[in-house]
Amino acid sequence: MAREQLSGAAYAWNGFADRQELAAALAGHVAARLTKAIAERDTALLAVSGGTTPAKFFAALSAIPIAWDKVTVTLVDERFVPPTSPRSNAGLVAANLLQNKAAAARFVPLYHEAASIEAAAASDSDALQSLAWPLDVVVLGMGADGHTASFFPDAGNLAVLLDPSSQRIVLPVHAPSGGEPRLTLSMARIIAAGFIALHIEGEDKRIAFDGAMEAEADTKKPIRKVLEAAPIPVEVFWAP
Repeated sequence: MAREQLSGAAYAWNGFADRQELAAALAGHVAARLTKAIAERDTALLAVSGGTTPAKFFAALSAIPIAWDKVTVTLVDERFVPPTSPRSNAGLVAANLLQNKAAAARFVPLYHEAASIEAAAASDSDALQSLAWPLDVVVLGMGADGHTASFFPDAGNLAVLLDPSSQRIVLPVHAPSGGEPRLTLSMARIIAAGFIALHIEGEDKRIAFDGAMEAEADTKKPIRKVLEAAPIPVEVFWAP
């Protein structure tokens, strides 16, 4: 696919006829990248997003026979809810990705009981230091408002979340549009990944993405800021 460059936001558009075809293609790309990482350093680190979009992709990826016992899976972001909650990204990953061949992977959640979201984020940053950074693969999603990860446009600490030189791994997020308080990887950790994919589906998401990419946009959406900060082009996977 031809790459496009818009005011520093480099990406490749990968369009598919349907969502199952997209899921299979994205799963194949991710599995290949994880296999390459394992061959090079005997381990691989994958961060995935939640929401309703990735279920088919998770199912497709879980069936691919790679060395899953050498893969660590974590989350791009998480709501401050226990894994038993229907809004838990950890619960979504457990039910859809950590199945079949991928049941052998190690999963590192972001949520744990803590006195506050700030305490949880600080504890996560310390605990996740031991992982094999940088990420080999990160799969992002995007909301209709242009947020990705938990970088909501109305987050009170958006500038901190989007700081490309941040030393933090996990940060707390308070955003009215996000509902519950959130935990999210910092943009600095996301853009350091060896392969960055953005998985979006539906005409509404395509319109939202195209709007965020418009060069004349006065207020840049968080997804645009991430693409501009990334040192490698982001691979966008879309189906109607």
